[in-house]
Amino acid sequence: MNAFEMNHVTRRYKDFCLENINLSLPSGCILGLIGENGAGKSTLIRLLTGLEAPDGGTVRVLGEENGQKGHHIRQRLGIVLEQQGFPDMTAIELSRLLAPVFPAWDQEKYLELLRRLSVPEDRHYLSLSAGTQRKLSLCTALCRDPELLVLDESTNGLDPVAREEVVYLLMDYTRDERHSVFIASHIVSDLEKLCDEVAFLHRGKLLLVEEKDALLERYCRVQCTREDLQGLPPSDVLSVHDTGFGVQAVIARHALPPSLPFIPVSLEDLFVSMIRGAA
Repeated sequence: MNAFEMNHVTRRYKDFCLENINLSLPSGCILGLIGENGAGKSTLIRLLTGLEAPDGGTVRVLGEENGQKGHHIRQRLGIVLEQQGFPDMTAIELSRLLAPVFPAWDQEKYLELLRRLSVPEDRHYLSLSAGTQRKLSLCTALCRDPELLVLDESTNGLDPVAREEVVYLLMDYTRDERHSVFIASHIVSDLEKLCDEVAFLHRGKLLLVEEKDALLERYCRVQCTREDLQGLPPSDVLSVHDTGFGVQAVIARHALPPSLPFIPVSLEDLFVSMIRGAA
């Protein structure tokens, strides 16, 4: 079963449109949504979690279609938004507020997560840094053992050590195939470590949705001359950047001239190349 499915989903605003989105997440997998600021990541998450309704298309989450996602479905979701908006309470006070709302709340697990992510129990929410606020939000979501965890820029504002710990925490969480994660971010390096599948979103449109390792195997980066690239089909050349000492190009590996050495490509290389191509 898929944790969620979005079929031909459209959401229109005065100056922006999320257009014809087809996206699904198999249960037990981690799907990363990569997009620049303003690409529509947060809009897509609001549609997925029922905070907004689409103008067209259908959204199915944990087997329920949009318009039918009642309280029982929300109990099975863990949602961490970029702007969470918790009241100005300590972590312990917040747990007393949230535990009666969520029957699956596990206080022992909550305290363990606070310690693991170095979130103080006795400091008020508004006195915490933005990164620590996000870690607290993640603790409140994970302690309920949700089937689908939805994260919006959850590692933004974290230092490298804390980001690494969150990555390991999410990997542990998805060892149980009942758990799935959908994470939207513009920090591509975190998603490269974490995700099974990736989706590239640009100006409200999906450029691709693909299994991460297969995508990284398909392309490579080369330092060469423009003459070395002559004769290659345009569809096999994602980007060409003039360095002053030749060019750097991202190309399909099957089209690589035998004489050219190459280095592996990163998700960030691919995303930037595809954005330039779209532009």
